[in-house]
Amino acid sequence: MASLLDTPGGGGGGGGGSASTSLEDGGGLGVPEVMLRPDYSSIAASTSLISPNESQFELILQRVRDLMEEGRGETIYDVGIPLHDGEDGTVSDRGLTEDEFQASEATLQSIAATLDAECVQLRGHACEENAAKKTAQFLIRRRYDEKDFMEIRIAVVGNVDAGKSTLLGVLTHGELDNGRGFARQKLFRHKHEAESGRTSSVGNDILGFDCAGQVVNKPDHGNLDWVRVCEKSAKVITFIDLAGHEKYLKTTVFGMTGHAPDFGMLMVGANAGIVGMTKEHLGLALALSVPVFVVVTKIDMCPPNVLQETLKLLVRILKSQGCRKFPVMVKTADDVVLSATKFVSERLCPIFQVSNVSGENLELLKMFMNLLTNRTPNTDDEPAEFQIDDTYSVPGVGTVVSGTNLRGTIKLNDSLLLGPDPLGHFNPISVKSIHRKRMPVTEVRSGQTASFALKKIKRSQIRKGMVMVAPELKPQSCWEFEGEILVLHHPTTIATRYQAMVHCGSIRQTASIIGMNANCLRTGDKAQVHFRFVKHPEFLKQNQRLVFREGRTKAVGNVVKVIPHAPAGQSNLPKHKPNKMTRNEQRNRSMAGGAAANNKEIAAK
Repeated sequence: MASLLDTPGGGGGGGGGSASTSLEDGGGLGVPEVMLRPDYSSIAASTSLISPNESQFELILQRVRDLMEEGRGETIYDVGIPLHDGEDGTVSDRGLTEDEFQASEATLQSIAATLDAECVQLRGHACEENAAKKTAQFLIRRRYDEKDFMEIRIAVVGNVDAGKSTLLGVLTHGELDNGRGFARQKLFRHKHEAESGRTSSVGNDILGFDCAGQVVNKPDHGNLDWVRVCEKSAKVITFIDLAGHEKYLKTTVFGMTGHAPDFGMLMVGANAGIVGMTKEHLGLALALSVPVFVVVTKIDMCPPNVLQETLKLLVRILKSQGCRKFPVMVKTADDVVLSATKFVSERLCPIFQVSNVSGENLELLKMFMNLLTNRTPNTDDEPAEFQIDDTYSVPGVGTVVSGTNLRGTIKLNDSLLLGPDPLGHFNPISVKSIHRKRMPVTEVRSGQTASFALKKIKRSQIRKGMVMVAPELKPQSCWEFEGEILVLHHPTTIATRYQAMVHCGSIRQTASIIGMNANCLRTGDKAQVHFRFVKHPEFLKQNQRLVFREGRTKAVGNVVKVIPHAPAGQSNLPKHKPNKMTRNEQRNRSMAGGAAANNKEIAAK
């Protein structure tokens, strides 16, 4: 596997990557790229960390700082690998002796301390060309104060009885399962979930890592204190526990679209194999462009031949024409580092084989999650936009909304616009208090989830799908929009006036097709479709991903054009050429009208 993945300059921000994406992005400002990109030629050699002079130290410091900015607070740095390794076909400069390696590590630790960061070695191995020399990869992660932490969201999907809630119970509470549902009982929210053992709602659980990558979850008498976990954590993994049963598919789709996950964790039971909703959930993640890794559970109770059959089928599906993934079996810590650094590309699909009863390979899975990087770009300086995915009424506090901050920064007492209401208007609102993972904070940045207490508004005035935006965005609601959709499955044909549920971000509302550039749509067809919401207007943006669903009918696509709000009785629909069905109806009506006129004439005579 190493030969396939371990390309020169590996790592999501390691030695061989580009100098700094943030510096290169200024190319469109009219400034030559040469002026924007620092000259790293003086620190390109693998020995540059051994005893750098003052200017070299400053250059290395600037490079590490840029890479950490790019990685939203962390990066993986290569030691012993030249910056331009392999560009001229040679690797003679690769690797360091033991003394050189220790000197390089000391320099890197000094740089990390200057940047108020922690530096931890992830892996090290001898060079193939010279066994006396070695290379290594280090994780450099910024130290966070008690009120701040990095956040990664992972959607947990898979068929019913695949072990989703059990695995999350084991990971977050640190206790192995007894094989009879002990671990999952800590996660259920409703009485009927505990009785049936099936998740029916969207659950949230957290797993915290400190600067050195150690798990900080320490339950007190079975209860997990979220505030204490967040105060000790530099990175918090938020698990979005979704339902596996087909009956709750609409809840699962809302969890995938409304909670904006960074990654998807597909669970497969080794004994049952790929059955039921597994392919549905995998297809949903692919449609929403969410990178997926697979966890095969229950390997302790599964016969070896059944496990091998499950893995063969899984690899075949991942390599198929629809997925085009590159599956990698993760068995060692080296595999974990390689998979995590290459995972951002969406093509790679790591596969873990774990047991919640014996604890086999759970440490590898935790290590992988610790190394996952944030996929959302840094948009803290842009105007704020927050999507609401749930509402509450808290005694003594008032109305509370929770959701994801898509861009910008929201601070305490900020004035925002909340909407759209049933008339399509946006109303000014003030933020009374902010909580992240049950911990009070003073601000929320882009890509983070939070809860806001709002002033002077009732819960009945707010619904899922509404947004809170900065006034300078001048938001507009819409009844109608055009989307380019691909029909994944439909038993018959889709024509105008067909109605189905549209999921777009946290929006979940029935929409009707009032026009399209084809007579009808079948499975596999692609078309530009004109939609109109049935109940109330919504806030949409161009290029948003959407899922169009009704029963077993599924279509995915993008919002191509947003048509500003018009009165309910008026449509912005362009005049479409009538299809054959419409012509037939018109002919029948005219014939019926003519017959009625003849009957009237006969009666008059």
